[in-house]
Amino acid sequence: MTTDPRFSLASTGPVILFDAECVLCSANARFVLEKDRRGVFHLASMQGDVGQALYREHGMDPEDPVSLLVLEGDRVRRDSDAVLSIYERLGFPWNLLRAFRIVPAGLRDPVYRFVARNRYRLFGRRDTCWVAPERFRERIL
Repeated sequence: MTTDPRFSLASTGPVILFDAECVLCSANARFVLEKDRRGVFHLASMQGDVGQALYREHGMDPEDPVSLLVLEGDRVRRDSDAVLSIYERLGFPWNLLRAFRIVPAGLRDPVYRFVARNRYRLFGRRDTCWVAPERFRERIL
């Protein structure tokens, strides 16, 4: 594994940056790894070197991020757009969630941000970072 996030991004495809201490976030990370049968997504936690560098590169503090990010090439998705972009690529039935795109981001994002700001209180915080099962380790940056 390289610690240069640009090299990692260029060679991996879409990367989901997430909070590995958040119970909801790590459960979602595991869900994505299990449902992404084509292996499209790679993940980087904000607690790791690559994740911290990528958060900073995109103007976010990895110690207190306001959103998960999905990076693909030069495109950065955040907030509800990031979540929807993940589920849209997981295939049926998860891609049906694209129907939420009819709801304007101006309405979706405040809900997302409320949950993100309160994620530890609502869902809990792990004492240690979530570690992916061995079969998924090559997809973790």
